[in-house]
Amino acid sequence: MSILKMSDLPLAGKRVLIREDLNVPIKNGVITSDARIQAVIPTLRAALKAGAKVMIMSHLGRPEEGSFNAQLSLAPVAEYLAKHFREVPLIQNWVNGFDMGDHSIVLLENVRFNSGEMANSTELARKMAKLCDIFVMDAFATAHRAEASTTGIIAAAPIACAGPLLLNELEALGRIMQNPAHPVVAIVGGSKVSTKLELLDALVKRVDCLITGGGIANTFIAAEGYTVGKSLYEPDLIDEAERLMITAKQRGAELPIPTDVVVSEKLSNEAESAVCLVSQIDDNEKIYDIGPDTIKYLTHIIKKAKTILWNGPVGAFEIEQFSVGTRAIAKAIAESDGFSVAGGGDTLAAIEAYGAAKDIDYISTGGGAFLAFLQGEPLPAIAALEARATRDEQVI
Repeated sequence: MSILKMSDLPLAGKRVLIREDLNVPIKNGVITSDARIQAVIPTLRAALKAGAKVMIMSHLGRPEEGSFNAQLSLAPVAEYLAKHFREVPLIQNWVNGFDMGDHSIVLLENVRFNSGEMANSTELARKMAKLCDIFVMDAFATAHRAEASTTGIIAAAPIACAGPLLLNELEALGRIMQNPAHPVVAIVGGSKVSTKLELLDALVKRVDCLITGGGIANTFIAAEGYTVGKSLYEPDLIDEAERLMITAKQRGAELPIPTDVVVSEKLSNEAESAVCLVSQIDDNEKIYDIGPDTIKYLTHIIKKAKTILWNGPVGAFEIEQFSVGTRAIAKAIAESDGFSVAGGGDTLAAIEAYGAAKDIDYISTGGGAFLAFLQGEPLPAIAALEARATRDEQVI
């Protein structure tokens, strides 16, 4: 993969436009998780230290294009960044040009307020490109989307390159998918097999052990012939689950099915719950977590792994009594000597909840891009950067 790096370029005195992913959760004007902002700060510091005039570009949520929405303004992000960079003005109506004045760093208002952003408008991409001398694509989490600020601008900018955060993501995920140290263990949780079928299909052909959790595991439990009561599962995908189990067996890989689970008739802090074997689930019960025997077996596997990929909790961890399995998985990954990568919104929430971040080797800021990369799908922004590399190297 040949991609020009920000660190390869002389940035002093240059107008540098950096696409980041600052799509953070905000409630009542307050940022409730700053993980994505913290992840981009090293890139911004590096550009400023090199003498660049820095413009930051990001989306937030899914506003109606062409109109301002105060609820989806990046104003809280500008305030947060100001704690690290003294003052970070939020620039409104910036597409047709603006004056940075004496400021060395500014934040441009939500790119999705501009008509044509999500449709990858060539006209909008060209207007964005005119703002800068160098464009830096640093938002891996949006690399799977062909939009004006992620892909279109790469073709239009005077010079386009990759930022440190994006490169770190590619390196970490590449280490998982290309010649990883064995045994390789992947933990994939979530509500439905259908949403992660391509990921499961890709991983079962590569890993030594594929652990499923949540509603996904329920479908595999049903595929083994057990009744799952009123649990969330997909009867239409039982054949797919059986196919994946056969593939794993043929490769000599393991796809362990929970042997015991935590069940309840409702999901709440006050609900009565019980541990039972998968052969003993009542018709009115729902599975909300894995049981102690399953936890013991899975954590043993994880602790012996040399490479670990984690995407998704194994239970309804938001409720304390159904959090034991996910907490144990997080602890086992943290304690393992293997190289570990974790990604996905719910996964990040679990990592924060259990204080496991410092012991996981790489935490991906990507969601859809994270899954797309692992599934072997081309990422439009990465392809665009590769296409630009040769031309830009000749210019420099």
